[in-house]
Amino acid sequence: MRCPFCNSEDTQVKDSRQAEDGTAVRRRRLCNACAGRFTTFERVQLRELYVVKKTGQRVPFDRNKLTRSVMIAMQKRPVDSERVEQMISGIVRQLESGGNSDITSDQIGELVMEGLAGLDKVAYVRYASVYRDFRAADDFEAFIEEEKLSKPEEEE
Repeated sequence: MRCPFCNSEDTQVKDSRQAEDGTAVRRRRLCNACAGRFTTFERVQLRELYVVKKTGQRVPFDRNKLTRSVMIAMQKRPVDSERVEQMISGIVRQLESGGNSDITSDQIGELVMEGLAGLDKVAYVRYASVYRDFRAADDFEAFIEEEKLSKPEEEE
């Protein structure tokens, strides 16, 4: 593994443990050249996934891009990062275990919306505002009202 600080290939694993509910291995590494410490994750990849964008462009699926978009929605929200990572891993597992290597950006967006709805309502609305391209405050109001109508509150 190449050191992210000095690009040396002389690194060693100092500690390994399960991460993300057993779906990944977290490794702490030490660079022998610069003594820098860094963490890597090893995950099972069932198949190579490609995202078909709305323009028709086909690009390799990037878990990091998915994580970044979710983390933007989750910014300053009181949700444990482990729960967020479990949600992301669940989405990736769903995509990989589906029968198709080509997935649409809409499929990913809907899975993220579904996951965030169960995790944090504010992050859900934040993500929806970008995913559904809200242009004005009225769009937020309409979305929230639609959500209230589609999911009636439980009776006490």
